[in-house]
Amino acid sequence: MGSRGGARGLFARWRTDYDFKTFINSSGSMLVTAAFAVYNGWLGVAHASPWHGGICVYYILLFLLRLIVIRAERASGGSGGSRDRAVLAASALLLLLNLCLIGPFYLMVRSRKPVALTLVPAIAMAAYTTYKVTMAAINLRRRRRSGNRRVRFLRTVNFINALLSIVTLQNTLIMVVGEGDVQSMLPLVATTSGAIWAAMLAISVHGLYNEARHSKSASGEMANASARDRRGHGRKER
Repeated sequence: MGSRGGARGLFARWRTDYDFKTFINSSGSMLVTAAFAVYNGWLGVAHASPWHGGICVYYILLFLLRLIVIRAERASGGSGGSRDRAVLAASALLLLLNLCLIGPFYLMVRSRKPVALTLVPAIAMAAYTTYKVTMAAINLRRRRRSGNRRVRFLRTVNFINALLSIVTLQNTLIMVVGEGDVQSMLPLVATTSGAIWAAMLAISVHGLYNEARHSKSASGEMANASARDRRGHGRKER
């Protein structure tokens, strides 16, 4: 009964506590990301595939930045400043992650991404991608409800990851439906892929700028508070 009641309590908290739900979902996503990194790394080595190698690097960085933020949140006794610095470091890593996508995006535009799907799995992939992007967009909007910077960062990461899924889906559908003939679609693929990558880059740059500004402001406030404490202590001694 105790374990069942505990499970019900956790599930009830997961449903009602937005921050708790974000960290639980991100922890699960982090484990899935690690599995994808290992799988794509193995395919990259086994088949000498630049695509799988590049995606392996992407998943490794995605895993690391989620790990940094989740560990910072779970650290007992961690100060607000140390947690904010963790988000700042993860924001810098997010920018690096998006820059590392140049290679995979180029391979997709040049139709060098291996595709081994038939039409039915491709349609299922389209349905899942639509759901993923929709939920990521909704949660990106809802993140304003939370005052936790780690929560807002994780929701932003999920949205950027969903944008990558759009480009991957586009490439997959062209290869499956068009039977590999993408030359006529090259201008459209290049334009949409470039626009989405630019959006991902802009989001990560904006996030890094905000975190750097917040960190600088918080450091200034801490320095001012420390100076006031020293002045107050000096007056007491006199």
